[in-house]
Amino acid sequence: MRAAKLMVLLLAACSQSPSAEEAGKPLEMTVYRSPTCGCCGKWLEHAKQNGFKINDVISEDMETIKARFGVPEKLASCHTAIVDGHVIEGHVPAADIQKLLQSKSKIVGIAAPGMPMGSPGMEMGGQQDAYKVVSFDKDGKYEVFAEHGSNQ
Repeated sequence: MRAAKLMVLLLAACSQSPSAEEAGKPLEMTVYRSPTCGCCGKWLEHAKQNGFKINDVISEDMETIKARFGVPEKLASCHTAIVDGHVIEGHVPAADIQKLLQSKSKIVGIAAPGMPMGSPGMEMGGQQDAYKVVSFDKDGKYEVFAEHGSNQ
């Protein structure tokens, strides 16, 4: 009887395998971007420096990609990334992506609408806009996920 309980506990522990991040492996992120956007390349570097392994996909048809992944038009930016089943739209800081992944949230994704000055990949000296990163669901509803810049 005791051996059976031990076996059940061992099987339960083994079935809860860690995520790639928990196992110390870099999380894979697929990034879709236009071939003409230089700031997207800077954002890719930011993501790499923060532990993400990048699959860089150049596309001439970003509107179709955004529609396929359910990015609300109001939240669109210049590039769209997919990591661990979540959509990351635009110049979202890596810390916000990590916060989303750790939360185990059911939201579709997070976005930094537009191209806020001072966000990762959009650095312009010391200039920085106050901006919000918002989460969105499958129905296109969104709410503030994080705030950045001088008006926090």
